[in-house]
Amino acid sequence: MRAPILVGGAVAALFASALPAEAGPTIPDPPSDKIVIDIATVNGSGCPLGTAAVAVSEDNTAFTVTYSDYLAQVGGGAPPTAARKNCQLSLLVHVPGGFTYAIASADYRGYASLQPGARSIEKASYYFQGSPNTESRSHVFNGPYEDNWQATDETDWAQLVWAPCGVQRNFNINTEIRVSAGTSDPSATSYMTMDSTDGDISTVYHLAWKECPGT
Repeated sequence: MRAPILVGGAVAALFASALPAEAGPTIPDPPSDKIVIDIATVNGSGCPLGTAAVAVSEDNTAFTVTYSDYLAQVGGGAPPTAARKNCQLSLLVHVPGGFTYAIASADYRGYASLQPGARSIEKASYYFQGSPNTESRSHVFNGPYEDNWQATDETDWAQLVWAPCGVQRNFNINTEIRVSAGTSDPSATSYMTMDSTDGDISTVYHLAWKECPGT
């Protein structure tokens, strides 16, 4: 699957720690030039063909991945394969000349309905093509729970991992949601979904930019 999208910003990087309380360095402005993001591949039980899309903010500070069929559930006759859903998105990012980028934070949101004794996990992993390092973060929700949920991963400016200058590397995002029945009534359904009120989930990745050396 390959879906070129003309956009005003880009993607990337890995997460390390919470933002510090002290004042950080001056943050450079994002580039003004438009860029193109190609969806190189979309694979996973949480993002069947045609159910994932990418859009980038006009000010180059964030991009959004939207899913329309991302639901994990257990109990109530749900098959075992429904308890875990995942989606791996590989993005080819064409960056304006002289710039590189990193992901400063990512926001995830959805809805969970968990019976007493059940629990769910949202997990995200991030890595560049060819890199041996994968960074990941997990968020756990325990039943009873019946509400919208939101989780945020943040990275200190000093610990951002930047896309290499002058080299094209795909950026890969692998997300998953998993629900376990635990001690809950097996006849009752527990589920977790990444979706908003319109039925689509919006995962927002906030970008940091800097100029490459020698530009």
